[in-house]
Amino acid sequence: MKISENAPICTVDPNKVRCTLPAEEVARIKGMGGLWDKRTEDRFNFRVITVNGKITAEKMEAIAQAAKRFGSGETAMTTRLTIEIQGVPYENIQPMQEYLAQFGLVTGGTGKKIRPVVSCKGTTCQFGLIDTYGLSEKIHKQFYEGYRSVTLPHKFKIAVGGCPNNCVKPDLNDVGIVGQRVPVVDTEKCRGCKVCQMEKACPVHVAHLENGKITIDPQRCKHCGRCVGKCPFHVSDQYINGYRIYLGGRWGKDVAHGQPIDKLFLDEQEVLETVEKLILLFKDQGIAGERFSDTVARIGFAQACQMLEGDDLLVRKAEIVAR
Repeated sequence: MKISENAPICTVDPNKVRCTLPAEEVARIKGMGGLWDKRTEDRFNFRVITVNGKITAEKMEAIAQAAKRFGSGETAMTTRLTIEIQGVPYENIQPMQEYLAQFGLVTGGTGKKIRPVVSCKGTTCQFGLIDTYGLSEKIHKQFYEGYRSVTLPHKFKIAVGGCPNNCVKPDLNDVGIVGQRVPVVDTEKCRGCKVCQMEKACPVHVAHLENGKITIDPQRCKHCGRCVGKCPFHVSDQYINGYRIYLGGRWGKDVAHGQPIDKLFLDEQEVLETVEKLILLFKDQGIAGERFSDTVARIGFAQACQMLEGDDLLVRKAEIVAR
């Protein structure tokens, strides 16, 4: 990176605001989802867990009231779909949490643990292929809540995307789940129309006529399902719904794209079991301070996938989480 010769040189301000609380107390509060506001001496921005970004109007009103009563009156959205109540004075932390608890709301979402699940709105989106809200709620309950007492080598992020549009960037999370719709093409019914409706519907131009018959390259097809049902002669009326799982993604100062497991998962329960295996794999094989992408790179993607076969990780679950 080039720096201009005329760039202004800045000096650290010796009079900048410093936190008046002991470092260990700041760390304890961070573990509850409260991050120190660097502009203040003892105020914190608290993350309220929304499960997957979808909450009721009643809970939204409760968060707004909590912001007025106990904070600065301002809220902010985080990238993990939590809502921050900003500017909470130290003495207001417990009263705020007690107030939120009346509405079934809790703070958290920090630390070397499973982070809040991020989900796109695939459940209601016209392109959504799976029930993203339903699946992400199950992941939240089973793993964010169920593994809350388990410390991992580093933070662990999970994202659920409804289709290959990848709006929540599943392949840039430690584990990403993407809805899939694989067309089952009956070429016997293909009439080689001059204007092929399947070809026209394909957003990545993979479906095309070849020797008078529709052809879809399985290696290039994104399984978005846009071509399904488009042929008036019923060439693409059938399809297979499923899930693709990516592992080892990361977004930040160092970027790593997650790699897809070479398998189309057909059953939601199998997806949940695989997510749990990946969490246990990280706990079992990860080194303190390294991200899951580093763990996968160190042991090898093929080896990581092999460890997912069978139920060994699940059998050893109690032993692994107890470390």
